Amino acid sequence: MAYSTEIDRKWQKKWEETQIYKFDKNNMEKKLYCLEMFSYPSGAKLHAGHWFNFGLTDSWARMKRMQGYNVFHPQGFDAFGLPAENYAIKTGIHPKDSTMQNIATMEEQLKRMGATFDWDYEVITCLPEYYKWTQWIFLQLYKHGLAYRKNAPVNWCPSCKTVLANEQVIDGCCERCNSEVTKKNLTQWFFKITQYAQELLDCLPQLDWPEKTKKIQTNWIGRSEGAEIEFQVAGTDLTFRVFTTRADTLYGVTYVVLAPEHELVDKITTDDCRQAVEDYREAVKKVSEIDRMSTVREKTGVFTGAYAIHPLTGEKVPIWIADYVLAGYGTGCVMAVPAHDERDYEFATKYNLEIRRVIKGAEGVDDALPFTEYGILTGSREFDGYTSEEARIAIVRELEGMNKGELKVTYRLRDWLVSRQRYWGAPIPIIYCDKCGTVPVPEDQLPVELPYNVVFTPDGESPLAKCEEFVHTTCPCCGGPAKRDTDTLDTFVCSSWYYLRYPDNKNDKEPFNRELINRMLPVDKYVGGAEHAAMHLLYARFFTKALRDMGYLDFDEPFLSLVHQGTILGADGQKMSKSRGNTVSPDEYIEKYGSDVFRMYLAFGFSYVEGGPWSDEGIKAMDRFIARVERLITKFASEKDTKGSDQFGPNEKELNYIRHYAIKSVTEDTEVFQFNTAIARLMELINALYKYDALENRNMTLMEETIRDAILLMSPFAPHFAEEMWERMGYDYSVFNQPWPSYDEKALVRDEIEMAVQFNGQVKYKINVPRDADNQQIEQAALSDERAAGYIGGRNIVKVIVVKGRLINIVVQ
Repeated sequence: MAYSTEIDRKWQKKWEETQIYKFDKNNMEKKLYCLEMFSYPSGAKLHAGHWFNFGLTDSWARMKRMQGYNVFHPQGFDAFGLPAENYAIKTGIHPKDSTMQNIATMEEQLKRMGATFDWDYEVITCLPEYYKWTQWIFLQLYKHGLAYRKNAPVNWCPSCKTVLANEQVIDGCCERCNSEVTKKNLTQWFFKITQYAQELLDCLPQLDWPEKTKKIQTNWIGRSEGAEIEFQVAGTDLTFRVFTTRADTLYGVTYVVLAPEHELVDKITTDDCRQAVEDYREAVKKVSEIDRMSTVREKTGVFTGAYAIHPLTGEKVPIWIADYVLAGYGTGCVMAVPAHDERDYEFATKYNLEIRRVIKGAEGVDDALPFTEYGILTGSREFDGYTSEEARIAIVRELEGMNKGELKVTYRLRDWLVSRQRYWGAPIPIIYCDKCGTVPVPEDQLPVELPYNVVFTPDGESPLAKCEEFVHTTCPCCGGPAKRDTDTLDTFVCSSWYYLRYPDNKNDKEPFNRELINRMLPVDKYVGGAEHAAMHLLYARFFTKALRDMGYLDFDEPFLSLVHQGTILGADGQKMSKSRGNTVSPDEYIEKYGSDVFRMYLAFGFSYVEGGPWSDEGIKAMDRFIARVERLITKFASEKDTKGSDQFGPNEKELNYIRHYAIKSVTEDTEVFQFNTAIARLMELINALYKYDALENRNMTLMEETIRDAILLMSPFAPHFAEEMWERMGYDYSVFNQPWPSYDEKALVRDEIEMAVQFNGQVKYKINVPRDADNQQIEQAALSDERAAGYIGGRNIVKVIVVKGRLINIVVQ
């Protein structure tokens, strides 16, 4: 029987019956926790990207299992989120119903993949038995001062009357109705991730992660060393602080800028400037934070009419508001030094503000600017001759003595806003009582369950706010009437701890058993998309560190080793999308070729970390390769009991070399997720077997050992096919109960070596010479080759240069 989906089903049934992939909790000596970032069941079916992630990570896990590791390989679904709610608004199908139906479909597809997932450990985040513990973690963060509530601006669509996440704002417009998005202040819940900013930076170097990902996190956290300097608003007792890394340029400040949203703006704006300020602030509400931070976007602003007092010179400098300053970054105020900052220079030039150069020889914006009258270094003769660093420290010390400044370290990282005015998420476990204030839901009353009957029509409120039976409750403290928080948690909260739940997913007494989790974690190998480099990975690291400090975990980091898979593109080289008509449906190919052909093509046809365009011709070629392997093994299985030669001559040595080279290469390449080169070595091994099989006198023992190793090496990438071939060879069930093959270093030392023959520096052919041949013997071998005469052509041989082990260069003229 040729390889087909029938063979897939046969072995999947066998694996399920024998429970071959069950994780042994009692064997932690060689525990290996292998995990893929779990999928969101919004698309109803697995796509090629899922297969690329899950299928090939499973291949790695299979090899590790055969190497003797007790592999824990769970699977689950990140099941809350906006797409299901939008689908409900559009179709009327409840998010729970559509989500659970999609999960059932995807579970079936994943099982058809034939992966080593242990389904006893499945996690689904939208089920109460999971989000009960998400709510519990929220309460622990709240108790430890890491969850708090404050007023904050959000994206608001006036047409849909709803809050939008940043990713739903496209070019300043709502992705759903294309209306202009504005800003609106709402009271929101935050997690204090900034408390761990420095540790999140400090632990990065020790992680086996892609350097690019570590760099993204470093930049996202954005540590800056500098100073905080206080300015007073002229004619008032009001003050504000700016953060700067260049205190040495303080004498070059000619104006200051506040974020349009800054709380001081209303208090300091003069009557004659108020209308312009209000008009500008309304306009800024329509611009996304990303656009405001863009370095290429033209800077705009407006004068408030107020002035600030320079802390050292006593001069009055104008106070402006500008869109390039954000309230949530730093202090929301900046001191402008246009002679030494490109952004400030652009702004000052546009609005005809003073530009004062104060540092000689610095890489200023305009080196032709004259120095200030105050001096030639910092604008003060007192610091004349100082280096910039000396001046920075001296100036800050002087400000400290005046209680107007201090050295400071700041971070670009902001606290994590977790409130969502949505239905399909974990309810925030907080109650509001007129008498008792903000009251956390008692832990024994968790979970706070989502009601099923809700109205999804967007009107600016969370759908939960319109559900009377959900909103109205009793205060746990006083027993009086109270109301529940009607926001739900960001779905990133659910995915920030799921790796902790997997090993103990049925625990109904606590989120996880501490002793078990501290033996199981951290995750040894984590695989998923690079798009999560900043958000998900940063949040999961924060949760791990916070739970550690609360005494629940003994480790510092959730994921020791990380791999990002690339993206499978359409055959046209573009990102797959239904609108382009370039999507690849795994089901169609699996039905036609079988899951192992599909998996083998993904392994061979792409660099795992880069991906690339799909090719129908490529998968057809892989189908032919597997058929070729099957023909070889079927033929040999029928004649393996035939007596062959006992010789171990040059042909046998060559086959044995390729066999052990394949074992070494496939092992090393699979270990580092270089699956394409691993499959290439397998192909070379099959070619060598065909070549040897064509010989009249074969060493049948060597041939069988080599075929046996070939099946073992192929098994992680074609598990069903390998099981079938293993059985066809008459071996005991299962190929995955066998140890991974090892290579013999001695077999990798050839008796002969290949050397290139050059004529006047150009390679013309190659010859094999004995490994221990001396230079004279190598020269003789090159010149006596029948091809040499044609290249010499009656000319004189000037000299012969031998580079042992590499080449022979014959110089003729």
